[in-house]
Order: sequence, then C-alpha cells, then structure tokens
Amino acid sequence: MQQLEDHLGDIIGKARAMKNITLAAAAAAAGISETEMTALEAAGKCDRQPNLAALAPLLGLNAAKLAGIANGWTPAPQDLGLWREIRVITTPGEGFTVNCYLVWDEVNREAALFDTGLDAQPVLDLIAAEGLALRYIFITHSHYDHVQALGAIRAAQPKAKVRSGSKNAPVDQRNKPAEIIPIGGLRVTHRETPGHAEEGVTYVIGNWQEDAPSVAVVGDALFAGSLGGDNGSGELARQKVKEQILTLPADTLICPGHGPMTTVAQEKQHNPFF
Repeated sequence: MQQLEDHLGDIIGKARAMKNITLAAAAAAAGISETEMTALEAAGKCDRQPNLAALAPLLGLNAAKLAGIANGWTPAPQDLGLWREIRVITTPGEGFTVNCYLVWDEVNREAALFDTGLDAQPVLDLIAAEGLALRYIFITHSHYDHVQALGAIRAAQPKAKVRSGSKNAPVDQRNKPAEIIPIGGLRVTHRETPGHAEEGVTYVIGNWQEDAPSVAVVGDALFAGSLGGDNGSGELARQKVKEQILTLPADTLICPGHGPMTTVAQEKQHNPFF
C-alpha cells in the first residue's frame, strides 16, 4: 500500500496558496507560531497540535476531513482482480515515485498505456511477458515525470498511437471531442481536467467484463485525499475535479499519477478539498 502523496502539511500549503492566505494568518488561525506552521507544511507535523477546526475554514477545507488526514486516513486497498487486466507500474525519481497504468483486453490482448513514467523497461517487460499488442499511449499531461519514457516506448512499439490534450501535439495525436477509442472490448473516453496542467486530461476506461466499475486515470488532477499542485489555477483545478471526476459513479476506480489508488466514493467522503 502506497503512502498518501500529500501529507497534512502539503494539503495545508496547497490550500493556503490557492486562497492566497499568508503564513501569518494561517498560523494565527491554527494557534501556532509561524515557525511551527512552516515546519507543519514541510513535514506534516509540528511540536504543538494545530487547531485544524479553525484553520480549515480559512483555507476552504473541510475540517472533519482534514482531521481525518491528520489522524492517518488512507484509502481502502483496491483489489485489482475485479478488473483483472490492469496493472500499475511505479517508477522512482529523486525523492518521489510516479505511476503509469497498462490495461488490456484479456481476449484479444490489445493494450493501452496511460502515461509512461520515468523508465520504459518495466512497461516493455510487462508487454512482452503478457504477449500484448500496444495500440495506444494516452497522456494525461506533459510534465516530464509522466512522459519521460515516451520516446523509448514509441521506439520499441512504433505502431502504438499517441493521444493527449496538448494543443502543441501533432493534430493526429490530439484528443478529439466525444471520441470513443476501443481497446479490444474496452472503451476509452476522456474528460478535460485542467488546473494542475493546462492540458490536463482524465481518461475513463469502461465496458469491463463482468460489469466491473469504470476506471479513471486522472494524472495529477487528483490524489487520494488531496489535489495536484495548481500552478496558479487552484480554483479551476478544484472545479474541474468536482465536475469531471467526482460526478463519475461512486465505485469508479481512480488511478492517480502519484500515491495510492482510490475511488470516487472515498474521495467524496474523505478529501478535505471537497
């Protein structure tokens, strides 16, 4: 089970930036010093217990859900056997890890990769081990940790087509409105989720055998218990997640670019941004 991508201090820091709240104002609301607030944001804890009930409303967060994060909430582990042919591939960077996801139709072995991570080899090894035909590579956004291995994977799998939300991508690689892409019997659609990245996209994979719930690959739009960094577009990020991701069915599996998988139901119940 992966740890949450964002600890309590990360969430507070992101929310404070989104609301343009000064460190001094946040510290005063929390009943701690600015030095302690700095430590809290850096490490997720400080010497004194902050008053989260007073701090949360100032930052636009849900106080009870924020307290849940402080008390160690993590999403319930997901049994991928329900979907059967989906794998998460996690590759390490300096002080962080990034997820990409490989899915396929178990009958005809057609596959799609969602983001590439930092290292092509684990992806290529899995494709070879499972005897898959990689048909598409879907990119949630173009930040380097999500596309670092794209060149190597395309070189090894030249028939795979690329899709992304980037306006700078070649025309034949851009997502098309209302497009439905088949991967064997699976169906992939997309929803625009800018905020963390201007071209941010969430891909929804449906039509699984045995009526398994849909899967949403969200990139860095949403983490378990948090949001991705907003790059100055925090309210847009929150709005798009609320409109485009949290309106999916409650049992939808959420596959983020960092940290553990979660579900729509768990995020609606526990994510302090909502």
